[in-house]
Amino acid sequence: MVKRDFEKICDAIIGISPYIRFVGVIGESGNLLAHKRRPDLEPLLNAKDTQYQFSHIAIKTDLEGFFDKNLGEIEFVWEERKKVQTISFAIEKVRVWISIDKKVIRSEVLRIIDSCLPIVKKYS
Repeated sequence: MVKRDFEKICDAIIGISPYIRFVGVIGESGNLLAHKRRPDLEPLLNAKDTQYQFSHIAIKTDLEGFFDKNLGEIEFVWEERKKVQTISFAIEKVRVWISIDKKVIRSEVLRIIDSCLPIVKKYS
């Protein structure tokens, strides 16, 4: 996959819902390959903490690969935190990471997930 593909993924996903705060494609080493952020939005993490978060995602992705043979590959991971919800999808060795407003009802998060799956599968 090339950078243009990563940008297309971000463009497609950010348009799914006005509740999506951020979409990023994170490489194997935790580098941000492409991203889109909702305009007029204050990031919850500073630059240093953002890099730590992306490195954490890359390490988790690598470790999760050990269980793929027995459990199957991860389709998505949904986390609920006190200030934000996140979803991540695996595409080969990269991760698409999405943050969503905390106060969104679960049915909207499920709609976002269902809308993301065909996009992710297209590039898998």
